[in-house]
Amino acid sequence: MAVGFVRPARPGEAGEIARIQLVTWQVAYGRLLPKRVLDQIDEKFLEQRWDEAITASPSPHHRVLIAIEQAASEYAVGFLASEPSDTPGLVSVTELLVEPRWGRRGHGSRLLAAATDLWRADGFTAVESWVFEQDPAMNKFLTSAGWAPDGSERALDVDDLLVPQLRLHVSLTGPDPDPDQAAEVQTSE
Repeated sequence: MAVGFVRPARPGEAGEIARIQLVTWQVAYGRLLPKRVLDQIDEKFLEQRWDEAITASPSPHHRVLIAIEQAASEYAVGFLASEPSDTPGLVSVTELLVEPRWGRRGHGSRLLAAATDLWRADGFTAVESWVFEQDPAMNKFLTSAGWAPDGSERALDVDDLLVPQLRLHVSLTGPDPDPDQAAEVQTSE
């Protein structure tokens, strides 16, 4: 069993979050998105955006959490970002990634559980997330944690390729979603 924990991201960790995002996208979404698009992503640009999210958050309800693997040293291995939706009481997960080499160790479940506690404390009543339709790992992870499709669909235009997404949601007011029951996945969770 892996030993790890989740905490808010700190200033100075934006580079590590950008690295995790880029590596995970290249591995997990290599079949979904054009390679030329993935190859053109600027890691420094991502780092700047994550630095802004961490140090200049628009509100206390905008969150970036980081998963840490504890071994002989501590390693950042994943993260979750969320923000309030325009719909009152609803929070949106904008990114939930665990670097593939650290998958199946409980980090995704810990991120989801920690975020759920914070969302409830903030007074949110439901959570949503757009996921790629062809990302079975993330779909399985979230549905096994109690999330369900709400029937909304969209397609992202990525370099003239339409990539379908589904919106999943879960209530925060009913029975506790159990992320520990979620199947840990290697690719996008």
